[in-house]
Amino acid sequence: MAEIGLVLTGGGARGAYQVGVLSWIARRYPELDIPIMTGVSAGAVNAAKLASRFGTFAQSVEELRGLWSELQVEDVFQVAPWSIAWSAFRWGSRLTAGGGKGVARVQGLLDTTPLRELLEEVMVTQEGVLSGIDYNLERGALKSVAIITASYTTSQSVVWVQGRGIEPWTRPNRRAIQTRLRIDHIMASAALPLFFPAVRIDDPVVGSHWYGDGGMRLSAPLSPALHLGADRVLAISTRYDRGRPELDAPRVADYPPPAQVLGLLLNSVFLDLIDQDVIRLERLNSLLVKLPPEERNGLRPIRLLTIRPSQDLARMAAGHELDLPWAFRFMTRGLGTRETRSPDILAMLMFNPLYLQEVMELGEHDAEANAHELERFIEEENDL
Repeated sequence: MAEIGLVLTGGGARGAYQVGVLSWIARRYPELDIPIMTGVSAGAVNAAKLASRFGTFAQSVEELRGLWSELQVEDVFQVAPWSIAWSAFRWGSRLTAGGGKGVARVQGLLDTTPLRELLEEVMVTQEGVLSGIDYNLERGALKSVAIITASYTTSQSVVWVQGRGIEPWTRPNRRAIQTRLRIDHIMASAALPLFFPAVRIDDPVVGSHWYGDGGMRLSAPLSPALHLGADRVLAISTRYDRGRPELDAPRVADYPPPAQVLGLLLNSVFLDLIDQDVIRLERLNSLLVKLPPEERNGLRPIRLLTIRPSQDLARMAAGHELDLPWAFRFMTRGLGTRETRSPDILAMLMFNPLYLQEVMELGEHDAEANAHELERFIEEENDL
């Protein structure tokens, strides 16, 4: 039987979109089992929650929706004025000290202690280990789950995998390591560079290294699911695919502010690669189906379905900017979020219930718009 792999990409607060799509699927298929799950950044939070569930698929998605529905900025990082001011002061001191001795180390612009505390509360853990994954592996509802990080220590993309019948793989600048997944792996995968501090993970295979957001160096986002045996891949991206008129329309009227530069940089690192990987896989499929099985050199056609936002999540975030805590809003405005028509960096950090609810509703709407494709994908065998 063809096995489904769920690929959840990153995007910070835009991860709420994935929950909307999953909510539609859960209403239609409440007892669905997805044997293979992979997640990066915000997608790692969603994948870990689903993989460690103790109820039905519908119940776990409902819990996930409840988590995102009530999420506030202060649940993810410290927003007290003193915390932001102290962090800015330390960064300023570091930049002006010229690497002098005695200068305080900076580990991130924002303190993500609240996010760790939240994950420890909502995830089923035993001493930091996601024990619910063991439960689902034992009862056969799950085959494997992967959380993707980037090692600052070795500059490699590292896929942390837990499951049955796994053969770890190595590719140029990326490798897979079998382990029991913990809160540390989620925190590392979601550690947005510069904004969120890196996370140290101690592992008996590779030792003690520092890790950050898994979107960095992840040149093939679909690859982990394929290595784990998926024959059908459902990828839920948080990237809005702009049409030609929108692509050509200027988003800034003057010199690009830091927010525009950061948004462009982070999108190119975390979101754009999924589309390139989709194109590669579709081209490979078109070649493989023309060959008899004995001539495919061990390769297999993969049924792929990608769901992505039908609206610009960054523009939606701009409409909720006034809902942010004033100190954090002051900082983002300093980066120039009000000087661009599509503040992507704001969309990544817009952890506000009103915005998140709107994004989840869009995910449900887009799933409904793709209902025929989703039903065919879930109900039919791989027909390539």
